Amino acid sequence: MTTTKKLKAQGITGGPQLTIWEGGSTYATEAASWDATTASTTEILAKLLGPATGRVCENLTGAYSDLRDLAAVHPADLHAIGFSSAAIERLTALVEFAKRFGEQEFVPGTPFRGSADIYAHFRERLASEPVEYFYAVLLDNKHRKLRDVLVSKGSLSSSIVHPRDVYAQVIRHSAAAVIFVHNHPSGDPTPSKEDLEITRRLREVGDLVGVRVLDHIVIGRGRYVSFVDEGYW
Repeated sequence: MTTTKKLKAQGITGGPQLTIWEGGSTYATEAASWDATTASTTEILAKLLGPATGRVCENLTGAYSDLRDLAAVHPADLHAIGFSSAAIERLTALVEFAKRFGEQEFVPGTPFRGSADIYAHFRERLASEPVEYFYAVLLDNKHRKLRDVLVSKGSLSSSIVHPRDVYAQVIRHSAAAVIFVHNHPSGDPTPSKEDLEITRRLREVGDLVGVRVLDHIVIGRGRYVSFVDEGYW
């Protein structure tokens, strides 16, 4: 099925803004002369969010030259510098789309091979978050993924994790093994004393209920630490 037929099957047809040509992947728009590869970040944002946002996009990229920092800006701050609610929604959707595009998804049913699988799956989702998120990745008895479970969302420097809350989810989904994952908003994934202590407690409870803890992975900006790989186990 050609690209055109696929789009038409979904109810997407050519119009004043989009002309789809049969027989190939070439397409033309009224803005065909615009080249995204040479555009500035400000110009790309304004193109996506609407021409009326040009000035506030310039203010935004001026204040946040790092795109990961820009992606983490709170909606209230975006509103304060002039973004409308509709533009904020579009920007939020764009950031989420970019995160999903950058992930190498560790899908249910996939066997766990090592810490790099987990990092590739979570790095875009967690690396720029301004608060800590604590996840449990649940596995079956052959160490195939069952699902991700968000256990806790914390503050700027910590998340509140209780073994009871963690293992309630593990037992509910009949997991045989688990991998813990959380981020450090500071960008430095070096485990803290609190990380070491909660991991010790979680492993002890896992031993009691017959669930094997395979690893605990801390995600920072552009790098991560695996408790197993780095010898914290």
